[in-house]
Amino acid sequence: MTYTPPEVWTWEDENGGEFASINRPVAGATHSRDLPVGQHPLQLYSLATPNGVKVTILLEELLELGFEDAEYDAWLIRITEGDQFSSGFVDVNPNSKIPALVDRSTTPVMRVFESGSILLYLAEKFDSLIPLDRVGRTECLNWLFWQMGSAPYLGGGFGHFYAYAPEKWEYPINRFAMETKRQLDVLDRRLADHKMIAGENYTIADIAIWPWYGQLALGRQYDAGKFLDVESYTNLQRWSKEIDRRPAVQRGRMVNRTTGELSSQLHERHDATDFTTRTQDKLAADEADSE
Repeated sequence: MTYTPPEVWTWEDENGGEFASINRPVAGATHSRDLPVGQHPLQLYSLATPNGVKVTILLEELLELGFEDAEYDAWLIRITEGDQFSSGFVDVNPNSKIPALVDRSTTPVMRVFESGSILLYLAEKFDSLIPLDRVGRTECLNWLFWQMGSAPYLGGGFGHFYAYAPEKWEYPINRFAMETKRQLDVLDRRLADHKMIAGENYTIADIAIWPWYGQLALGRQYDAGKFLDVESYTNLQRWSKEIDRRPAVQRGRMVNRTTGELSSQLHERHDATDFTTRTQDKLAADEADSE
């Protein structure tokens, strides 16, 4: 139906959609609650959405490279329950979006919010997974910022209207499906001549883009793989599968995850042994089920 906007927009609490209960037109905290603090200097407050997964993948990659100071505590922020509107979280990120990072190894303590900013901060802190030469660094940042500017059309545009809106509307689905497929083609063409997004080496550009577009190509986003014909982007498929096989990526996907198979969920992460414990719990559960 045609919608005629009013002269002045007013907020209706129940405007439909999966996230209607937490969306609001004002910022700031809704309740007072301090954030927990663990034993490591790096404290991550997040959820395993694509934006959250970027950071846990990077941290796991840094640990795999031998950077012991990249050890971190990952605390679960349940966005559907409004954890992001606590006073503690708003102090770290006034925009109330995950992920948010606190680096307690610095004086003063450093807060870092926005996933792209966190990736760049950590890459520079450890001088890793970002090219050191000017040309390579610039190309890496080109693609990092491409992801930050493009993904809202995929998530807030296509994903919202295809998977989360209260009804299916042809115009917005077609509009954002077209833009999503254009973005997939941008990546597919880039990967036709390059092993990785920024060139031949794996960087934070790949880590930023893969949770959104790699997982979409692997059929994990919005149940829309067939609709978008993701299998036709052969270069993107090659890259997506290659990154999916990386052990640090597999671990990073588990952290702060609350959906899917129980074996894929690690609600909080405070030590590398948490992954081993989670695997042992899964094996024990499988054995009990088979008896």
